[in-house]
Amino acid sequence: MNGDQGKSPVATRGKCAPATAPSSELDSFLAEIRGRTTAATGMRGRLVFALDATASRQDTWDTACKLQAEMFREAGTIGGLDLQLVFYRGENECKSSRWIFDSGQLAKTMSQIMCNAGHTQIEKVLIHTQKETKLLKVSALVFVGDAMEENPDVLAYEASKLGQVGVPVFMFQEGNDAEVRQVFKNIAHLTKGAYCRFDPGAAKQLAELLRAVAVFAAGGITALAARKDAGAVKLLSQMR
Repeated sequence: MNGDQGKSPVATRGKCAPATAPSSELDSFLAEIRGRTTAATGMRGRLVFALDATASRQDTWDTACKLQAEMFREAGTIGGLDLQLVFYRGENECKSSRWIFDSGQLAKTMSQIMCNAGHTQIEKVLIHTQKETKLLKVSALVFVGDAMEENPDVLAYEASKLGQVGVPVFMFQEGNDAEVRQVFKNIAHLTKGAYCRFDPGAAKQLAELLRAVAVFAAGGITALAARKDAGAVKLLSQMR
């Protein structure tokens, strides 16, 4: 991440340095989050937005850069969203941004990051989110990736810790690798989150998923029920 973010790489285990889906699958995703609401605390939603930034992910990263403003717009109609970007790349680089409440700032931050070859570091993302929610409650973690090169049992263990503190994880898989699907689904299950697959390069599919999570993080089912736009109606139709 750019130096003006005040973050630096961390080379230690388990740390991130501070820096339309096919209709049947989307329906399943929407159904899974039934009843999982954000408590009405009067606070803005807090969403950890984590992405795989290894070499194969550049196109999806660029797409996410364009879509992130939609997340803020959706959440802004409810009560707002604070978002923290987390990404990993290279051999041992995992970074997080400061908490961001402005889509322009997030777009600037993301535009300064280039993907780089390396292995997945999902464990670090899960541990980082545990630490963040101990400081101040995190509404949800959303992860976007296409690979998993770690020990599934270790990931399950760390995911269960997030489940214990009430942070749902929404795992969005690009592509259709069977092993990745199994692990991603398990992480979602252990945290009472949700899993959904989207097709490579499918910006519309990813946008719909990200908007849904942003609305959930900002206000839960109650906030969605008060909205009349097509996206909210579609979401609510799967929750009733």
